[in-house]
Amino acid sequence: MERPGQVETTHASPAVGATANATNETFGTEASPVDDSPNGLVYQISLVVILSAITLVTTLSNSFVVTVISQSRKLQTPANFLIASLAITDLLVSILVMPICVLYTVTHTWSLGQVVCDFWLSSDITCCTASILHLCVIALDRYWAITDAVEYSKKRTPARAAGMVATAWVIAISISLPPLFWRQVKAEEELTSCNVNTDHIFYTIYSTFGAFYIPTLLLVALYGRIYVEARKVILKQSPKKAAGAAGKRLTSAHLVTNSPGSVGSTSSSQCGRNDTHSSDTASLASENVVKVTVSDALLEKKRISAARERKATRTLGIILGAYIVCWLPFFIYTLIVATCETCFYPELFDFFNWLGYLNSLINPVIYTMSNEDFKKAFHKLVRFRCCRP
Repeated sequence: MERPGQVETTHASPAVGATANATNETFGTEASPVDDSPNGLVYQISLVVILSAITLVTTLSNSFVVTVISQSRKLQTPANFLIASLAITDLLVSILVMPICVLYTVTHTWSLGQVVCDFWLSSDITCCTASILHLCVIALDRYWAITDAVEYSKKRTPARAAGMVATAWVIAISISLPPLFWRQVKAEEELTSCNVNTDHIFYTIYSTFGAFYIPTLLLVALYGRIYVEARKVILKQSPKKAAGAAGKRLTSAHLVTNSPGSVGSTSSSQCGRNDTHSSDTASLASENVVKVTVSDALLEKKRISAARERKATRTLGIILGAYIVCWLPFFIYTLIVATCETCFYPELFDFFNWLGYLNSLINPVIYTMSNEDFKKAFHKLVRFRCCRP
């Protein structure tokens, strides 16, 4: 995303960045000079190393996701095609946006010319917005799959997945295009900053809500419904499974308790009056064993249900939590800067900007490590690569 509030130096980030930068020219702040002191040089080198490492790991992790899905037929399903598309989108962020942003974050001055600036800003807004919208597409797919499993299984085709992905990209492009039409740059002047020069507050609202706030509300609503529906399914299925398990446990209990009973009957023919007492004792013992068995089955059922609910809650919490933690600060700060001329701090904006980029690194981890099939395919791929001569 772009750095809002600076005319001479700005920096790009998803749809919000563009809007944020809209305030750059309005504020008219000068570019921060590069610190040539030893301490400043050490800081810059450290910053380059850290940001470059984040960029590299983001590229590798998303590349692995795409590779695993492309080489494993078991994973080539419409649902996983959406995850692969998300990985490709995040891969584009790490290739087209983040490397240039490393340079711009460290130097705080633009030296790559107008053409590269336009391409970078457009790529930044489009790819970051598309990444966010992919999360909505995946959530929508999961919602339909769990609320209308039978009917949606027939509609869940690669063509439908492609249509959902195309819709996400169309919306992302529609958010990134407007600044291109009103960007004002004088050709005779040297370009020292790369930002969306606009004071259109309506575009700021349009881009931030379209790229973040509306998708976030949709995500919260969808994952809330997914959790509720998943819990209903678990509770409906558990009694049936528990009844079957209890039946098996009860059958085995009767087999075990009948043996002493038959032995007691045989010995009771020789003991006269002890026959009734022996039979009553065997019957009581049998009832006690059966009661214990039923109790064990119910406890096991509750334990399994609780474990599933905890896993579902944890997964949904990680997905939503990571997304909100990464992007919420940036989009809130963008709206603040658009209305407050004295609230812009370059270092704070850079931090929020890279925190948003970090979501492109977290996405492949969340969506693959929570899936056993992905983990198995990933380990198989790694072993193949390592053992290959």
